[in-house]
Amino acid sequence: MLHLSVFGAICQEIVTEEYQFKNGNIELPGTLSFIATDKKLPLVIYVHGSGNIDRNGNQAGIAVKANYIKMLSDSLIKKGIAFYRFDKRTATSSNIAQLIKTKIKFLPLVRDVQIGVSNFKKDTRFSSIHLVGHSQGSLVAMLAVSDDISSFTSIAGPSASIDQTIITQLTTQNEDLAKVAISHFNELKKTDTIVNVNPFLMALFAPYNHSFILEWMSFKPTTAISKIKIPILILHGGSDLQVSLSDAKALKQANTAAEVQIIPRMNHILKEVNSLSENQASYADPKMPISALLVTYLADFILENKN
Repeated sequence: MLHLSVFGAICQEIVTEEYQFKNGNIELPGTLSFIATDKKLPLVIYVHGSGNIDRNGNQAGIAVKANYIKMLSDSLIKKGIAFYRFDKRTATSSNIAQLIKTKIKFLPLVRDVQIGVSNFKKDTRFSSIHLVGHSQGSLVAMLAVSDDISSFTSIAGPSASIDQTIITQLTTQNEDLAKVAISHFNELKKTDTIVNVNPFLMALFAPYNHSFILEWMSFKPTTAISKIKIPILILHGGSDLQVSLSDAKALKQANTAAEVQIIPRMNHILKEVNSLSENQASYADPKMPISALLVTYLADFILENKN
């Protein structure tokens, strides 16, 4: 299903098309946007991070209303790059009952991206397809790379498996809780379940998440990126409080052909911040702009590899 609208801009027409892809019974609604032109454009498919993130970069039920994906889309469109963004399967209310019933898994996220790629590779309006994966989506996009993809960009992508990443994060906050997490991960690996989940870790280790985590932690980003042969750009914010700069360095070491750009004042959700208070406030501020340097680096890289 496709819905088309055209908006006038200064000397430009911006076309938006609404899509409703499906992965089995899972609905994947999304928006394609681009400048109206007779020329073929490169197309970015954006792969979101963890959580119930919608196509704009917001999450229902928690205080993340940052609009950062929509802002990135708008910025790249102005550079002559088409952009497709979609609601993550966990952000679409009609999917929730089925996801809980059938157990949430990790690899279907990869298939969700591949379905978008398979549809757009037939679209003659686009010269090439480029995957941009953010945070968790960095690994998802790595696993979705195929011969149909012209470049891959990792933004704030972890380098370690998810169990090691979470343990590292928890250790800096609460060493005792980190030890409990280690025990939970070990139990999950051995038995496929966790009998008694610590109440303080229930959001992560809830029973319906067990299959998802077990599958997710079987993949190591450094291994996945080492196998990619197409051009790679690694972007990381110097003000990222969730993923360390060491992760960007480790990804680069795993694939030395990759280009790396560190953006000093960019935080985890792509916003340009100047203080800790701004960093924290940005998650609930849909008007705070994203990093202009991010847009420049990403647009230049996509346009260099558009054919």
